[in-house]
Parts: sequence; structure tokens; C-alpha cells
Amino acid sequence: MKNRTYLAGNYAFKTDIGKVRLNNEDRAIALTNIKGNILLIVCDGMGGSNKGEYAASIAVKMISDSFKKKQKFFSKLQAISWARKEIYNANREIYNESYRNRAYEGMGTTITLALILWDTIIVINAGDSRLYEIKNRKLEQITEDQTYVAYLYRTGKISLEETKTHPKRHMLMNALGINPVVSMDVKILPYNNETILVCSDGLYNNVSEKDIEAILKSDDSPEQKVNELISLSNANGGSDNIAAIVWEAKN
Repeated sequence: MKNRTYLAGNYAFKTDIGKVRLNNEDRAIALTNIKGNILLIVCDGMGGSNKGEYAASIAVKMISDSFKKKQKFFSKLQAISWARKEIYNANREIYNESYRNRAYEGMGTTITLALILWDTIIVINAGDSRLYEIKNRKLEQITEDQTYVAYLYRTGKISLEETKTHPKRHMLMNALGINPVVSMDVKILPYNNETILVCSDGLYNNVSEKDIEAILKSDDSPEQKVNELISLSNANGGSDNIAAIVWEAKN
């Protein structure tokens, strides 16, 4: 990979307990390294009690700690290999910990990870947290939900409208820590300074895509946008924990 100008921009991230849950099991982080690569991670823990937050914390800490030590990616393939390896490692640690300690039995977490390498964005997803981008002034969902209802919709068994009220719409088909080896979706896409949002389902289940798009397209700072998204989610019921990251490159 050729040396490029440092990718400059601004980001903000935040989690919120919402209005209904007793614990906050969502985790989010955004980091840059000395070469200007950008790492964005949202994890939505599951398992009840403190299990979900522990699983999400393990994944975020392991991957972000490794990224801090990684000074340079020599190629896109190396970057993908690194990200996949770290997610595999986090999956194994969560899975093993759930067997070592009965208090954490059954814990797991979704993960949506974005690694921006100048003109490329690598997106890796397991579960139903999402990555959106503003492309050509329109909001576009980049990840695909790994849920039972999303599977039914993709295979033509139910309509898009039915996905919003289906009784099994929250049933995950994939997550970290559930099995010894995790499967993940990997996308490699061109990046041309698009605004990026990574979020948990506590955000997009309570805020319409129309409102998400309007907030992301505003002239507010990333911090203001994150706060506005979370405030609107809570105003619309706050039915779950909320995690949101907004990244904006400087053109």
C-alpha cells in the first residue's frame, strides 16, 4: 500500500442506557492510528444481567488494544486478515469465558467494525448492529442484519413491512461468543469521504431512516449529531440501549 496523506476528520461516539433497560450492554469506540487509519466498533451485548456488557467490553477492548499497537497496514489484504483474526480471538475469549465462569454462561455480543484505509473501507459484521453511510446525499445501509426476520425477508418469505412487526424480529442468527468459531460478513468498498454512522439496534429501531438521514446531513458537529440521534431515540421510547458513532472526513 502506497503512503498516502493522513486521513483527517472528526468523530464522536456514545452509548446510552435508554428508557427501559436496567443495564447498558452496548459498547462503542472510535480510534485513529499514527498512519491515519480509522477504526470504528459497535458491540451490542446480550445475555442479561451483566453478561452482555462483559461480552461487548471484551470484544471492544481486545480489538482496540490490538489496533493501538498496529502502526501500519501494508496492504488491504493484511488489514482484512488482521481484523478477522482479532474478531476470531475475541469470539474465542468470550466463548471460553462463558464456560470458565458460570456467571457468564450464555453471553454474547454483536459486532460491527469499520476500518477506513484512505480510499477503502472494510466493514465486518456479525449480528444486527449496522453501518450506514451518506452516499450521494442519501442514507444507505451497508451491512445486512443477521437475524431470522432479515433472512425471511431476503428469501422472499415476508415483506419489508412485515419485518417491522414480526414476533421474531429480534432473534439473532449470528453473534460473537455463541459458538467456538464465528462467521462474519466482510465487505470491501471504495471510500470517498462519506459520512459514516455505526449503531446498535436501539437506535435504528426507534429512529426512522428519514430522521437519521436528516441529522447526518446537517451542519452540526459529529458530537452534536450523536447526541441528537440518541435524544431522538429516547424521545421515541428508548426501548433498548443505544450506541452510535459518527465519523466525518474533512474534504
